[in-house]
Amino acid sequence: MRVPIIDLLHSPCVKLQPLSITNIQLSDSLLAPRLEKNRTVTLPTQYHLLEATGRLRNFQWAAGAEESGFEGLVFNDSDVYKWVEAASFSLATHPDPSLEALVDHVITLIARAQQPDGYLNTYFTHDRQHLRWTNLTQQHEHYCAGHLIQAAIAHHRATGKSTLLAVAQRLADLICQTFGPHGRTGVDGHEEIEMALIELYRETHQQRYLDTALFFLDERGQEPPRLGHREYLQDHLPVREQSEAAGHAVRLTYLACGMADAAAETSDATLLEAADRLWHSAFSEKAYLTGGLGARYEGEAFGARYELPQERAYAETCAAIGAMMWSWRMLQQRPEARFADILERLLYNGFLSGISLSGDAYFYVNPLADRGTHRRQPWFSCACCPPNIARVLASLPGYFASTTHTALWIHLYARGNLQAPLPDGQEFALTIDTDYPWNGSIRLTILSAPPYPTTLALRIPGWSRTARLTSSEQAHPLSPSPGTYTQIHRRWRAGDLIELNLPMPIERIVSHPHVIANTGQVALTRGPLVYCFEAADNRDIDPWNCRLPDTVTITAHTEPELLGGIVTLHTPASVRSSAAWRGALYPPIDILTPSEQRGELIAIPYYAWANRHPGPMRVWLPRA
Repeated sequence: MRVPIIDLLHSPCVKLQPLSITNIQLSDSLLAPRLEKNRTVTLPTQYHLLEATGRLRNFQWAAGAEESGFEGLVFNDSDVYKWVEAASFSLATHPDPSLEALVDHVITLIARAQQPDGYLNTYFTHDRQHLRWTNLTQQHEHYCAGHLIQAAIAHHRATGKSTLLAVAQRLADLICQTFGPHGRTGVDGHEEIEMALIELYRETHQQRYLDTALFFLDERGQEPPRLGHREYLQDHLPVREQSEAAGHAVRLTYLACGMADAAAETSDATLLEAADRLWHSAFSEKAYLTGGLGARYEGEAFGARYELPQERAYAETCAAIGAMMWSWRMLQQRPEARFADILERLLYNGFLSGISLSGDAYFYVNPLADRGTHRRQPWFSCACCPPNIARVLASLPGYFASTTHTALWIHLYARGNLQAPLPDGQEFALTIDTDYPWNGSIRLTILSAPPYPTTLALRIPGWSRTARLTSSEQAHPLSPSPGTYTQIHRRWRAGDLIELNLPMPIERIVSHPHVIANTGQVALTRGPLVYCFEAADNRDIDPWNCRLPDTVTITAHTEPELLGGIVTLHTPASVRSSAAWRGALYPPIDILTPSEQRGELIAIPYYAWANRHPGPMRVWLPRA
């Protein structure tokens, strides 16, 4: 069963082919338990919350089986669709009759709510039917349709059933008939439909879906304006002319995904170049150390260049997810390690922080500093993030590797097994033995390979400046360059070994000088992980009263019983008592009481904070 996240098998303009999520079985100590928790805790609890909050009742009401009326926000249907997508991906890797029965039940509710002409949006049913398509700027009709389409494709690929795909195609056909060069103008204020229609084109090979997606991309930035020329909605310029990541962060990432998908199908280099420019703008000038995007609470939006506040950072979890999908798409067309580096940074930090270790509480916002009040919640009235997290976790194995006709490219590392079918029917299979991301020693053992020479391309992370690589037939170790793929081309045999060593020194990180919020401060990383200082580990020491001098020694300690098993960082630090300020908000420096003392600070991976009792947290500490 082939279940790729995106299917590029017939895409003319890609260099890599993603593997199916069923081709990789993770058995590591960090991600594999998260995937299992997603299956056994996250998906069941989310289903019950979809019931409890009226999201499933909305479909029953739309079908005429309920009299309660529509409940919640206008785009609540999309949360149901994302849950179906997540559950479908989970079924692909872990068949589960009880979960499949729940999915079938939800699909039945969705199908019964569809209108005779194919329209489906429970908010615009019964007394609101006359309002269809009248406020694309704010009402999210195409956005909801896009998530239905993506759920239907995932369900079809994972189960072979076409029940939901038929529903999605009827709605997509109505959209194609209604909008386009010979129909209505207009585009949704929240991007999503573009990449969904392109994936439906890949699934069905129906040209109208690709044509309509291209139409929606080209509707932005036109005259007369479709969305008021608002930068917030990426309508200020035609998409091919955009170069700065701006506006609502999630919408921008979804737009860029659609642009990359369109470029993969059309040979339109201008779309891919624009998506690359936007990616460079986002991750060279507007991203947090965790990879998170979106500096402003107002509008969940990007700020100006280098505007990256810590405590009021927005960094919405959905923006991290959109950025992962965007980086993944760029990587398949331009196999450059920079895209995989950001994908990894997001995975282990900006994304994984969005869900609790227990699998049933979530961050919508991911700040880099906190006074002790920011806690994960079991749900939100605007619940876009929880089911979005679930669908990424369920499909996560599919992000680890890609193939070409004669090569296997490995982007991410974790203990597990990998089978890579090649186009001619041959298979490249191997095991990966590693304790990544806690340890950079990676041992790959070939299980089977084609009878002809093939290439194994291994990503050398940008953070790894002293990588060493050896293999069975290699006389001397190699020292591959950071931020590249090292390609080994030869005839492989079962039992061949490749050993990649990525030393993980503790790194002190400083910011670009234009990031005023981090002036004079330092953060700690180790390997792909960003660290933070949380009060729960530091007894009576408030991280807000600490500084981390450049001269102190920092050591790593393995803590198998803490927070699911982590590596902590220990360092002496200078701690200033709050009494030193004498209660003054702005004292002259010469009257401060010299009350600093030395104390030990313990740092934990950022993704793991806020899983214990509340307390202050900081990623960045003053150096002096």
